[in-house]
Amino acid sequence: MNVWLSLASLQFEFAHPWWFVILPLPLVVYFLVPAYRTRQLATKVPFFRQLSEALDAKPTRGASQLSPRWWQRATLVLSWILVVVALAKPMVLGEPQTRERMGRDLMVVVDLSGSMAEQDFSSDNGAQISRLEAAKQVLSDFSKTRKGDRLGLILFGDAAFVQTPFTADQAVWLALLQQTDVAMAGQSTHLGDAMGLAIKVFEQSAQSRLAAGESGSREQVAIVLTDGNDTGSFVEPVEAAKVAAAKSVRIYMIAMGDPRTVGESALDMDTINQVARLSGGKAFSALNRDELEQAYAQVGKLEPQLYESMTYRPKQSVHHYLIALVIVMYLVAFGIASFQRYVGKQARENKQRAKQQGARHVR
Repeated sequence: MNVWLSLASLQFEFAHPWWFVILPLPLVVYFLVPAYRTRQLATKVPFFRQLSEALDAKPTRGASQLSPRWWQRATLVLSWILVVVALAKPMVLGEPQTRERMGRDLMVVVDLSGSMAEQDFSSDNGAQISRLEAAKQVLSDFSKTRKGDRLGLILFGDAAFVQTPFTADQAVWLALLQQTDVAMAGQSTHLGDAMGLAIKVFEQSAQSRLAAGESGSREQVAIVLTDGNDTGSFVEPVEAAKVAAAKSVRIYMIAMGDPRTVGESALDMDTINQVARLSGGKAFSALNRDELEQAYAQVGKLEPQLYESMTYRPKQSVHHYLIALVIVMYLVAFGIASFQRYVGKQARENKQRAKQQGARHVR
């Protein structure tokens, strides 16, 4: 049970609000429970009147009852209220915090061989653009649909290298993607080496999460975009796919261009299909920009978003401040009462000395 109390820009939550039930308890005790009376022995003095006149003390009938002053009553009432509020344990709520949980590591592997400069794709306005430019445009739209995924980027040609490690910052990922150019990694197509590097990056990422104390596994997906056959990789694509399956890495293969081409730019669809099948992924063929968009749309459906966002407000208990305030109040009240008793005692002693001096003077 939570009770909310808004006060200006602060918000409080009482963790145990049922303690407020005992708030009227002092009134119940005051009206229903009889006052405590002390019993004392009395001595009958036959010369009581002469004694009272000698002491200049006016006799009274019956027992006397001590009556607290207004500030003492106020201290008791305020102290009781503070104690009850402290028992209810007020919690100050901080600013809302959002915690996001990423669900998937997605590595995009892009071919930058010389054949990616072929201008056989068209843009939205119908202008002829290169395969790489078409891939950039489609990847830009695709990345916007991957909320909750950490994206990485590997480029390959004569060699493969990591352009962007896994990051949740899509703006940075897109900026580094736009900086790519044809043949910046060489003219060849070392497809198997690029897949092997992607698997290694996945493994390093998993080790980093374990070292950081992050629990739970994360989906690992690679999307490989190529327009040619593997040429001279140290690791064969099929062998890399077997390792990927053992490491729980799914590979989606997207082949750009016409599968009927020959030479270095030829597409080995048998190898591409086998890589996708062995790793648990799927293969796609894109002859134009529309088919390329459809391929990425299909990947998006096969790999739906795994994203959790939790909003919470940090809480801090302030009940100890209330108890400290009660202690300070009682110390101040005790100090004031002690000071008043001291002043009263001094006044009575001064008055008694004055009477004694007056009596001597009369004699």
